[in-house]
Amino acid sequence: MQTVSPTRMNLLQRRTQAKLAQQGVDLLKKKRDALVADFFNVVRRALAARERLNKACEEAYVMLSLAKAWEGREALEAVALTQRSERLVEIETRNIWGTKIPEIEMVNGQRAAAAVAKGAGPAAGDGNGFNPVATSARAMRSASNFREILAALVEVASTEIKLRKIGEEIKKTTRRVNALEQIVIPRIRGEIRYIRDVLEQRAREDTFRLKRIKKKLEARERTALES
Repeated sequence: MQTVSPTRMNLLQRRTQAKLAQQGVDLLKKKRDALVADFFNVVRRALAARERLNKACEEAYVMLSLAKAWEGREALEAVALTQRSERLVEIETRNIWGTKIPEIEMVNGQRAAAAVAKGAGPAAGDGNGFNPVATSARAMRSASNFREILAALVEVASTEIKLRKIGEEIKKTTRRVNALEQIVIPRIRGEIRYIRDVLEQRAREDTFRLKRIKKKLEARERTALES
């Protein structure tokens, strides 16, 4: 407080700062509320993605065991070698309340393959690189099931990255709100009280001096009249 110059200009500045700080608190609280709402939405998606992944793994490994029993390991390895190497995911960045959050999605061809794994069944010309004549239905189904696992893994990764990013931003925003409410605003208000008290004390002292000067002048006038 001692470093603050108790002037009317500083009083106006501190009042403006207090108003801006309070507006900042209101905006940060709105941001935090929006982030919390997004966080719980992503939590529901993350739980659904985990459930989808678990179900896909169960189905895929059952089908893989059947395919290995009927076709043999060598036949399945031959099918695996026919798969093309291509880009599997697309990553985009979204801006949510000033927070950059990556969006991870399967590319179009992989989405189509995942749709096949959900129940559409394998078909010739589906873009998977299979020869429908030389490849058994069980092997094609097993490959489709594992592509479904890949799609589920991408969805799980995407939701968990979002949860981490949003959670970190919620913590950061909460720290800023606490700093403003518990440190910055109280300090500014304390400086305002200090400056106001000093100015009021000065005003009282000036009023007292003026009254004394007025009394002295009146006394001199009376003395001059009497003489």
